[in-house]
Order: sequence, then C-alpha cells, then structure tokens
Amino acid sequence: MSILECKNLVAKYGDFQALFDIDFYLNEGETVCIIGSNGAGKSTFLKSLTGLVSVENSSISLNNKNIGGYPADEISKLGIAMVPEGRRLFPSLSVEENLLIGQESKREGKWNLEEIYKVFPILKERRLSPGTALSGGQQQMVAIGRALMSNPKVLLCDEISLGLAPVIVKDIYSIFPQIKKEGISIVIVEQDINQAMKVSDRVYCFQEGRVSLQGKPDELSHDEISKAYFGV
Repeated sequence: MSILECKNLVAKYGDFQALFDIDFYLNEGETVCIIGSNGAGKSTFLKSLTGLVSVENSSISLNNKNIGGYPADEISKLGIAMVPEGRRLFPSLSVEENLLIGQESKREGKWNLEEIYKVFPILKERRLSPGTALSGGQQQMVAIGRALMSNPKVLLCDEISLGLAPVIVKDIYSIFPQIKKEGISIVIVEQDINQAMKVSDRVYCFQEGRVSLQGKPDELSHDEISKAYFGV
C-alpha cells in the first residue's frame, strides 16, 4: 500500500523549472533510493516533499491526503522527517539538545533519547558535547537521530554519505534495516549508487528534472543505469 505518492509534480524556482511531471510512489515499510547527477533535481524533490518548495496541493499525497504546498512544520507533524544534506546541526547546542529538537512535532512513537542512544551508543558518550565538535560521521548520526526523534512515517535522507569515509558510510547505512523494521518508509537521495541500491527495494533515477528510470535494483542492468544517469 502506498503511503506517499506524487502525481505530475512540478517544481519551480521563479521562472526556472526544476522538476517536470514527476510520478513517484513509496509503499509502507519500503526503502526507495533516488540517484542522479548534480543538478538532476533530487534535492528539489525532497524540498517539495517537505514544504520547502511550493507545489500544487494535489501533486503530493501522504496516506491519501493531499499535502502539496503545506508549510514545512505542518508536514513534519503529519509524519515526514528530513535528514538534510550537510547535517545542519545547531553549533550552540549540545548533541542531546540537537536530538531533542526532533521532538518538536510532538508525534508519539518508539523513538526517544533512550532508543537513539541504543542505536548510536557514541552519542550517549558525547551527549554533552557541542554537536559540531563531533566527527563528520558522528554528526550524521545526530542528524539521523534528530529526524527519528520526530517519530516519522517517512524518513527522507539527502546525501548522507557526502564527505564521509567509506567505512563510516557503511556503518551509517547498517542502521537502515533496523529503522525499516520499525515500520518507517525511507527515501534515500544519494550519489553513492552502489551503497544506496544495496539497502533499497526500488530505485528512481532523475535526469534534468525528470524520472529517467525506475525499477528494482536487481532487475536493472549497469548499462541501463548509466544511460539513465548520464543520458548517454
């Protein structure tokens, strides 16, 4: 059953059109990755889902309720959380204070400080440290934990491997099966194609603001993905 769906989604920045008639769906408990080169429209797509880019109301639905164009805070309360590119932690706040910001949506559910510290024990050890004093990988853990603290139905992750060593990326990705088991549906926007596809049930490729390919990772050939990704 689809929990999140987009139909003919169009997104613009003034006169510049970034997305063209995007059709997309995410099933309950599913992990979907979105791949594509820089400028393909991936981040704009996530911003559209979270209310940071204005779109038509009927172009996005969550649990069959049209939410396109809703304010970002209202979308968060409805159950969509974002792990933003670059992590965007508050430098004046401790690790624990950054995590607690995720509770602002006041949604009930499993995820609280205790559960986050079980998944990321290092964060408990560093809970009183400034969030930006941590390593890049630890900061990414805080960003993921903060999003989970809102107890979302849908978790959106934007370029979570960016700037991280491969061994750290592997550790970060290892928690996604556990998150998925809790019934959270996940959308991963990622340039690390192999890593994202390993944990995904389906993949979409964006090219110049359009969906150029979609399917199950094990059913798509390397040549199909390369053509959809690069357009050659």
